[in-house]
Amino acid sequence: MKKKHIILGLLLASFQFAKAQFTLDAEFRPRTEYRNGFGNLISDDADAGFGISTRARLNAGYKTDAYKVYISLQDVMVWGENRQILPYDQNNSFAVFQAWAELQLGAGWSTKLGRQVLSYDDQRILGGLDWAQQGRNHDAALLKYKKDKFSLDFALAYNQDYSNPTGFVSTGTDYTTTGFFSYKTMQMLHLNKAWENFKGSFLLMNNGFQKYDDLGAADGVNNLTTLGTNLNYKKGKFGLAANAYLQTGERQGSVDVKGAHLLGLDLSYKASPKVGLGLGIESISGATDDSAAFFPLYGTNHKFNGFMDYFYVGNHANSIGLTDIHASANFKLGEKSSLLVKLLNFSGEQALTSGEKSLGTEIDIVYKKAFKGYALVLGYSQMFATDGMYELKGITEDAAAGSQNWAWAMLVIKPKFLSSSKK
Repeated sequence: MKKKHIILGLLLASFQFAKAQFTLDAEFRPRTEYRNGFGNLISDDADAGFGISTRARLNAGYKTDAYKVYISLQDVMVWGENRQILPYDQNNSFAVFQAWAELQLGAGWSTKLGRQVLSYDDQRILGGLDWAQQGRNHDAALLKYKKDKFSLDFALAYNQDYSNPTGFVSTGTDYTTTGFFSYKTMQMLHLNKAWENFKGSFLLMNNGFQKYDDLGAADGVNNLTTLGTNLNYKKGKFGLAANAYLQTGERQGSVDVKGAHLLGLDLSYKASPKVGLGLGIESISGATDDSAAFFPLYGTNHKFNGFMDYFYVGNHANSIGLTDIHASANFKLGEKSSLLVKLLNFSGEQALTSGEKSLGTEIDIVYKKAFKGYALVLGYSQMFATDGMYELKGITEDAAAGSQNWAWAMLVIKPKFLSSSKK
């Protein structure tokens, strides 16, 4: 009887796979880093940091004509963080990175519910932050519409942090999670339209942050609204991309924001089949007497303003703003290899207390090589700080190390364990 049950179960499973599409894949991504000024100026009497971290993900997807389900489990491990035969993960880094279901509603409409990545345009305001080993996700309900070259996404989120393991508490909705612009509520609208050589999008997002009165009791929310556009034009060898965003309302802690802005313009030129050139500028407003600075919130901030993460990556949250002038060259060295060289010059959008604006220059170099089934990525960055950077980061030039640099090597393997095609 047991054999018959097993055979029947296999037949039923085969029948389901015949009607649906199932995928099972993974990612194994170890990264070694030498940090001698990454994220901040390192002092001369400090030793450089060196370590290895690994991101391991297991992803399962199931798709039918009526719905999709996707689950991504991950762990971020620093080599040596756990002692031998430790019965638990010391840093508690195992997590459900994504867990969502998307229901097809017909006529181009669908809804996506659960933990998911919200990534739009060039990821300046909303992005997956894939560089970070932990990545970025949102718990949200997303209503989607797509027809031809037009798409509309509308997201809603209401966050809680119940510590009671049995589930919902009976009273109150206080949200005590803070830091990194963790929001209690979110409403987001994204519209995108593409033409032959041009595409444009509009983003409107409101984030509600838990507000507290003078006695520390929850007292509504502070609402911060971000709106703007991303525009792209490409024809032949030339490309042009622009960002324009505004923020208004109140940040966490009831900090007023009035007309804070981000403006960016990038030109690209395909000099040859093996050489691509880029030139751009970005201006991000700083804090004034009437307004807090603009902050790009939930974007892939590592992608912008230099790979050494001196700005808007857990830092520079309400400071003098930033003007970033950059140039890049991307070389295709072979069929499966490339080299990126990028030069960035930084200055404050406003002057520091001393009147200084110049912050310094950074050079980023990234080499990529694809092999059969895996890829190797190598990077090196150097920061050439000026007087303004030392003042901004709160360290004198004499106390800082003479060289500020960062080097890394990353292996990326993405095995596909199972893929069943829909019959």
